Amino acid sequence: MSEISLLIHTLKRQLKLQGMTYRDVARSLGLSEPSVKRLFATEQFTLDRVVEVCNLLGFTLAELAQEAQDGQRRLRTLSAEQESELVSDAKLLLVSVCALNHWSMAEMQAVYRLSEAECVQHLLRLDRLQLITLLPGNRIRLNVARDFDWLADGPIRRYFREQGMPDFLDGAFAQAGESLDFAHGMLTESAQAKLRAELRQLRTRFAQLHEESLAAPLAQRKGTGLLLALREWEPAAFSALRR
Repeated sequence: MSEISLLIHTLKRQLKLQGMTYRDVARSLGLSEPSVKRLFATEQFTLDRVVEVCNLLGFTLAELAQEAQDGQRRLRTLSAEQESELVSDAKLLLVSVCALNHWSMAEMQAVYRLSEAECVQHLLRLDRLQLITLLPGNRIRLNVARDFDWLADGPIRRYFREQGMPDFLDGAFAQAGESLDFAHGMLTESAQAKLRAELRQLRTRFAQLHEESLAAPLAQRKGTGLLLALREWEPAAFSALRR
């Protein structure tokens, strides 16, 4: 990807993350919406036009270039020590989850009992952990790749198994939009491999829908949990009866 293509791709991504449309860009630049669509499609931007869109997004040109560069080398995992630090402090973990879901600091304070000083303190810790970069005006830039994941047997997943999963499964799953399904059968290794591949695709689709939803206001986005699990298993009561 050329440098200009990388910059334009980054502009598109930031427009989506901030819930802005080509119509918003057109209004800001004093152009028609079709003209803006043509600009992005052909990538025939002048430097002045790039700067104007940057300003609309709250970026300087230097920050946009940095965002584009960082997008090429984002984190895919943290170390066990970094994850341990996150789970050691409930408020730090809360702020990190909010940041990963693209909340602004103002939105965190509006929903949770967090002071401005606390938010800044925790965001600075996340900056030190390289999970985010804290920009001027307390704006948050994520430093994680789209396929970012927690360590397979790391502190975050252990925290979820011990505290999150019991709480998640405690619901009746009877409300509209809720679903709890369980299936058991006897599969060959080949069939298990195919099912694992389909589960990976489902997780990827979940991530895509999460990113698409970022354009909607926070009030329209609901925290949603999806639990995927697959392993060779039979109830302990059955195993106890084996010869």
